[in-house]
Amino acid sequence: MLKKENFPALIPVFPLSNFIFFPGTNVPLNIFEPRYIKMINDSMKNDRLIGMVQPNKNSPNKLYNVGCVGKIIGFNETTDGRYLIILNGLSRFKIVREIKNEKLYRECEVSFKDFENDMKLNKEEIKFSDLKLIFKDLKTLFERKGYSIDWNDLQKQSIEQAINNLSMSSPFSLEEKQILLESENLILRKNKLEEILKTYLLDDFNNKTLQ
Repeated sequence: MLKKENFPALIPVFPLSNFIFFPGTNVPLNIFEPRYIKMINDSMKNDRLIGMVQPNKNSPNKLYNVGCVGKIIGFNETTDGRYLIILNGLSRFKIVREIKNEKLYRECEVSFKDFENDMKLNKEEIKFSDLKLIFKDLKTLFERKGYSIDWNDLQKQSIEQAINNLSMSSPFSLEEKQILLESENLILRKNKLEEILKTYLLDDFNNKTLQ
């Protein structure tokens, strides 16, 4: 298993808007742009690590400071030249600086020191009973937005997996998802998730009242 102290200080980054993922989660990605095909090729020859980070909405050429590095654990090439990969989240990182290079894709110097606990077993005291209100509010929001999720499968996951997957799949804005990603620990992420949900449900209630 790759240890955090062996993570490289320089990683390729894949900017993807309205997308976050967390340590311990797996995400499928469909890679088709030539620059990211090249990035995957280079990564497969080395440590298979890729940093996922959101572009800043107010300045698309800039990136948010915090992203998550993942390792490619699944790889398939389609007949039309696309790559279907599965990325396993390892640790969040903070961007120190973006470097200039001659490559098609972007690279950043990063630091993992602010997220020392990302690869440790989570022992925070949260129970599934604590998530009942979140589940209820999210079900309401998902139905209104036309989203679907397997709630039975979600309840079979660990508390950490459930909260992180809800943070990833919920129909929140780019900025709201970034807030969830940067939450220091699971308890804070749960609290932020509740706060964001309240604003959505309150806005919806106010809109209906005004009508």
